[in-house]
Amino acid sequence: MLYSRLLIPTLKEDPAEAEVISHRLMVRAGMIRKVAAGIYTYLPLGWRTVMKVAEIVRQEMDSAGAQEIMMPAVQPADLWRQSGRWDFYGKELLRFKDRHDNEFCIAPTAEEVITDLVKREAKSYRQLPMNLYQIQTKFRDEIRPRFGLMRGREFIMKDAYSFHKDNESAEAEYWNMYETYKRIFTRCGLNFRAVEADTGNIGGSFSHEFMVLAETGEDFIASCDSCEYAANVEKAECKPPEQVEPSRLPREMVEDDGGELKPLEKVHTPGKKTVEEVAEFLHVPLKKIVKTLIYDVFEGAAKKVTIAVLVRGDHEVNEIKLKKFVMTLKNLWPGYQDPNEYIKVMSGDKNVEIALADKETVERVTGAPSGFAGPVGLKDVIIIADHAVDGMRNFITGGNKADTHFKDVNMGDFALGVTPTPVHLIKFWDLRKIAPGDPCPKCGSGKIEIFKGIEVGHIFMLGTKYSEAMKCTYKDDDGSDKPMIMGCYGIGVGRTAAAAIEQNNDKNGIIWPAPIAPYEVIVLPLNVNDKGVMDAATEIYEELKKDGVEALLDDRDLRAGFKFKDADLIGFPVSVVVGEKNLKDGLVEVKRRSAGEALKVRVSEAACKTGEIINEKKGTAGRKRPFNP
Repeated sequence: MLYSRLLIPTLKEDPAEAEVISHRLMVRAGMIRKVAAGIYTYLPLGWRTVMKVAEIVRQEMDSAGAQEIMMPAVQPADLWRQSGRWDFYGKELLRFKDRHDNEFCIAPTAEEVITDLVKREAKSYRQLPMNLYQIQTKFRDEIRPRFGLMRGREFIMKDAYSFHKDNESAEAEYWNMYETYKRIFTRCGLNFRAVEADTGNIGGSFSHEFMVLAETGEDFIASCDSCEYAANVEKAECKPPEQVEPSRLPREMVEDDGGELKPLEKVHTPGKKTVEEVAEFLHVPLKKIVKTLIYDVFEGAAKKVTIAVLVRGDHEVNEIKLKKFVMTLKNLWPGYQDPNEYIKVMSGDKNVEIALADKETVERVTGAPSGFAGPVGLKDVIIIADHAVDGMRNFITGGNKADTHFKDVNMGDFALGVTPTPVHLIKFWDLRKIAPGDPCPKCGSGKIEIFKGIEVGHIFMLGTKYSEAMKCTYKDDDGSDKPMIMGCYGIGVGRTAAAAIEQNNDKNGIIWPAPIAPYEVIVLPLNVNDKGVMDAATEIYEELKKDGVEALLDDRDLRAGFKFKDADLIGFPVSVVVGEKNLKDGLVEVKRRSAGEALKVRVSEAACKTGEIINEKKGTAGRKRPFNP
């Protein structure tokens, strides 16, 4: 393709609204243009890259045994009501009515439509397992769309759904997709990790996210330095203390084991509210402080109970873990004669939410302004504690009074459970975010490191959440009807392209991995008015095309500096520079975008050498069939 025939409106300056590297560079490189908030037009170069990602996805999904279909972007409300998500999904679901006053939505995902399709078309266990996928536009009405393709409202997604007769088959397909995703992102030339993740609004029993490692990522990944364990920090388990000390018991029950439990002491801490301020004022490390955070628990819109959560001063509460813990407790709120009524196990009430209590609630519960809450003397509050608090001795807490803290607090000075009547059935729990240096929860010997990442794919083991709600059943070999077991598997196609830029860039622009670059090579004649230069450039360009290399010939009559800047900005993996000076010696320069040095080769060898470099850059990520967008 000739550069002069392509729509490539590059810009010198960064767009004012761009907040992240990929957004800035895709706009400057003439790959996307904004239509409305979170909605973009793909220009030729941007579309070629997106289609290359989609083609890699399509090839690997087909090879893994999945079948491609295409479902409508407009979905009827009736199907969403069957699954129970019409009211649950929230304002992110773009809803509208047709001329007949029927309610519809623009699909953010397709569990309802695919489940309805399969329940109509697959009746027997002999038709299972089945994995169906599509690559299609989705829409989620984000409250604050930003970051270009990283968090848009309209986006291109590969979503796949599998259906099975038993858990064994479902899990086998889950791990088949796990390996398929690894091949997809490897072929895209990305540095990524597969991490354990929370199932979120999609639901299901377990899931993995596929994260592209990048310093600009919004997600944090906990990874072991000794084994393959990796998890989203929201999901990562924290290993409990190996040995629990008896400090939680009443003082008179603690035998002398060489560690003295000091008497509780109230100290004046004027204006010291944060743990950092208290630690500095009392000259203690953060890990000697126990923070008390006050949360409200809601069932639907109704506030039901207030709880106090204890975590070590250098740790942070993981609200996803906290919510899951709260959801294992039924009837948390006061009103029962028997305190054991507070600890009844409930069967999956998903309508429970938590939120940090407001200042008024904190003051009412603790008797003190925010910043001075502590567990000692709390009444009518459920107190729960993180594992790391177990075994702590002589620690510091808020004093439930303005400008006051307690020092030398021990677990015997208060009790976990419902106050003022202690309920010891509530044990220590994993309630915090994992931190760098924590022991690995899998191997135990390694240490946790934290990386930033960008989610580009997510796989879920759904179970029967949708099949039961929508009566998607099959006839077993004994003639009985049983719900199908489902999995779902998503990839953000445009987001993958943007994540590649976040991971591969420099001050001059994009550095595309060769498998997803819009063009693999740009041929740069530095003086298009020189016949010898243009003849050599055209010869190399035609030879590259003949060899199956995707090449672009920059035939613009512009100064060399402009051409170099555009080539670096767009990020072609290899440039072939044809200039009068080198051409006198029969040479041209072949330059890798990812490296500073240029290799001088003879004109007759330029296409062959360039092809070798491209194949080397692709490695095992080379395409299985020609790219034809």
